[in-house]
Amino acid sequence: MLLVKDMKDLAGKRVIVRVDFNVPQKGGVISDDNRIVAALPTIKELLAKKARVILMSHLGKVKHKEAPEVVEEQKKKNNMAPVAVRLGELLGIDVKFCPATRGDELKNAVASLKDGEVLLMQNTRYEKGEEKNDPELSKEWASLGDAFVMDAFGSAHRAHASTYGIPEILKAEGKQDAIGYLVEKEVVSLEKVVNVPADRHPYIAILGGFKVSDKIKVIDSLLKKCDKVIIGGAMAYTFLVALGRKVGNSPFEADQLDYAKRMYDTGKILLPVDSVVAQDFENPKNIHVVEGDIPEGFEGMDIGPKTREIYVKEIAKAKTVFWNGPMGVFEKDEFTAGTIAVCKACADLKDAFTVIGGGDSASAAKKLGFKEKFSHVSTGGGASLEMIENDGHLPGIDVIK
Repeated sequence: MLLVKDMKDLAGKRVIVRVDFNVPQKGGVISDDNRIVAALPTIKELLAKKARVILMSHLGKVKHKEAPEVVEEQKKKNNMAPVAVRLGELLGIDVKFCPATRGDELKNAVASLKDGEVLLMQNTRYEKGEEKNDPELSKEWASLGDAFVMDAFGSAHRAHASTYGIPEILKAEGKQDAIGYLVEKEVVSLEKVVNVPADRHPYIAILGGFKVSDKIKVIDSLLKKCDKVIIGGAMAYTFLVALGRKVGNSPFEADQLDYAKRMYDTGKILLPVDSVVAQDFENPKNIHVVEGDIPEGFEGMDIGPKTREIYVKEIAKAKTVFWNGPMGVFEKDEFTAGTIAVCKACADLKDAFTVIGGGDSASAAKKLGFKEKFSHVSTGGGASLEMIENDGHLPGIDVIK
């Protein structure tokens, strides 16, 4: 697989870079520019090679099946123009912006690029053919470039026109396709939790989140790879109900009980033995710890102190850790203890490789001040899970391999 640093003869060449600029913004104000900052090393590498850089990214959702006025409102909300301004500030150069996603306006904007200049195209999802990997759209976009770099790990699990269609066409034409620095780091790091050698065991996975059904494939895959799978968050209640426990008003998935019981019977799954419960999710009251069954009218909000102790003791044995999903409703201060305990246990490991698989766990680690203590924090929640599910394969990376 070609790396961006090994690309040759780029002076004067138009290089399409798929980046992940899906940043939170409101009214044109970007509240977190981490994803833009993460793309800078690849962009700077290409500029140093005198390439003409064309950046493509999605931003938010545009649901083309909605009424036309709703679609227009979504486009307005997810306009990429403020991102071009912020990128220009970070690079210290003028970043050109094209409000069109196809046609003469875009072609002319690309044609006017000089060596060492950057153009950001409008949100790829303005085109309804983007998410369908429409061949005509892919062909038109591919015609704009002489080479392609994939640096949007958070979108690498999607076979869209901008992540799959373009590189597929350019590769068939014998043009250079490569991965950028961000994707390279992700692939190298996640490979260490996909294929774990014997001397890096015990391998512990920690899974939280809301639904078992969202994580079936990753649970299946991890049970084959791991020594133990620690379960927290709302998904734990589906497992507990499957074992005949009462969970009060806690959410569980009735259609996943057989699956949960089968997985538990592998002997590798650890479940909570006590819970921090409360009445009224929005305005929690009567907060206390219960062991065993949760009474009616109460909902589990976090793992309890005995569970924390068991989980911390298990994590302390690990040489490899993959974590995806908080242990409780960490957004509320009263229910952060479980997630803090897991964070701290991972941070305290001396000779271990620890990975956070993006999403809420990354947000939790950042909020609680533990992010720097992990070996790797992925930029793509869905992509990191799919990479584990599919034994290291993702469409947006495989197409370049």
